[in-house]
Amino acid sequence: MTYQDTFYALGDPTRRQVFEAVADKPRAVGELAGELPVSRPAVSQHLKVLSDAGLVECRAEGTRRIYAARPGGLNEMRAWLERYWSDVLESFAIEVNEGGRDI
Repeated sequence: MTYQDTFYALGDPTRRQVFEAVADKPRAVGELAGELPVSRPAVSQHLKVLSDAGLVECRAEGTRRIYAARPGGLNEMRAWLERYWSDVLESFAIEVNEGGRDI
C-alpha cells in the first residue's frame, strides 16, 4: 500500500468515522451501522476501501466478521508526513539561525 491509498481511503468523512470506530475497538458491520448514520451495505463498502488500503483487517467470529484497525496500517502515510515535517523543521531552524545573526 502507498500513502496515496491511505489518503484516498481516509479522505471520505464517513470512512474516517468507520476507521476511528474500529481503531477504538474491533466491531462487526452491524454494530458500526448502528453507530453511524449509514446503512450496513454502505458500512461494508467503506470497510472494503479501508481494507484494500491496508488500514483494517477482518477476522471471523462464528458467523460474524469483526473488523479492527490493522497494526502498521498508517505507516506509509506517517513516513510521508514525517519526511515533509522534518523538511519543514529543518527550514525553520535555518531561518531562525540566520535571523538570529541579524540581531
